[in-house]
Amino acid sequence: MPGFYKRLISTLTGLLLIADSMWLLAHDKIHLGILLPLVIGIMLILYALFFYHFQQWQQKTRFRSNLWKLMWAGFLTWVASVVIFFGFIASNINSDNIQQPTKAILVLGSGIENGKPSPILQKRLDAAAHYAQHHPKPLIIMTGGLGFQEKYTEAEVMQAYFKKTYPTIYNPIALEAQSTSTELNLRKSKMILDQHQIQLSDPIAIVTSDFHSIRARAIAQHQGYSNVINISAETPLYIRYNAWLREYFAFLSGWLLNEY
Repeated sequence: MPGFYKRLISTLTGLLLIADSMWLLAHDKIHLGILLPLVIGIMLILYALFFYHFQQWQQKTRFRSNLWKLMWAGFLTWVASVVIFFGFIASNINSDNIQQPTKAILVLGSGIENGKPSPILQKRLDAAAHYAQHHPKPLIIMTGGLGFQEKYTEAEVMQAYFKKTYPTIYNPIALEAQSTSTELNLRKSKMILDQHQIQLSDPIAIVTSDFHSIRARAIAQHQGYSNVINISAETPLYIRYNAWLREYFAFLSGWLLNEY
C-alpha cells in the first residue's frame, strides 16, 4: 500500500478514536475501554505525522525491519482477536429468554451517576422490569454496594428507580448491598436466595448487559448456579463498543483470576 494511503487511513482512524474517547471523557466516563482507544488514536496520528522517519528507521537494518513487521503483526492480531470477541458477544446476546420461568431475578449493578442509575444500569433495570411483567411472582434481588463518595448503595438506588419507573410491578424485592464486583454480587446473593428457600439448582434469571452476560453466566456457574437464565440488556450505542472493549480485558482477567 502506498505511503499516502497508509498515512490517510492512520490519520482518519486515529482522529475517530480520539474524538470518541474525548467525547466520553468529557461526559465523565472513564475506564480502559475509553482510554485505550485514545492511546491507540494518538499513536496512529504520530505514525502518520512521522511516517517517513519510521520508514527510514526500520529500513536501516534487517533486525529493525523484522521487528517493525513483528510489531504490526502483533497489533493487527490483537485487533482481529477483539473483532472476534465482539462477534462472540453479539452471537450470545439472549433476547429470547423472556418466557422461561424463574424462581428469582438477579439484577447486576453497573454504577450510579449523581444518585441515579447509569445509562447502562437503567437498561438492565428496564430489561428486568420487562421480564418481571411476564413473571410477577419471583423474587428480585438488586445487587450493588456503596460506591466512592455515594450516600446510597447501588442496590438502594436501583430499587428506588425500579419502584418509581415501574409502580405496577409487585414482585418482592431484596437488596444485596455489600458488594462491588460481579463475583461478590453473586456470592452474597446466595444468602438471600437461601433465606427465601431458593436453591441454586432452581432456575434463576441473571439480568445484565449484553457484553457482560457471558462472563456473568460463567462466574455464576463456577459458584454453583446450575440453572441460569441469561437476560441481556442492550448497551447504549454511544458507549457500546467501548464497554465491549473493556469487557475483552475483564474476560481475560476473570480467566486468569480463576473466576470461572
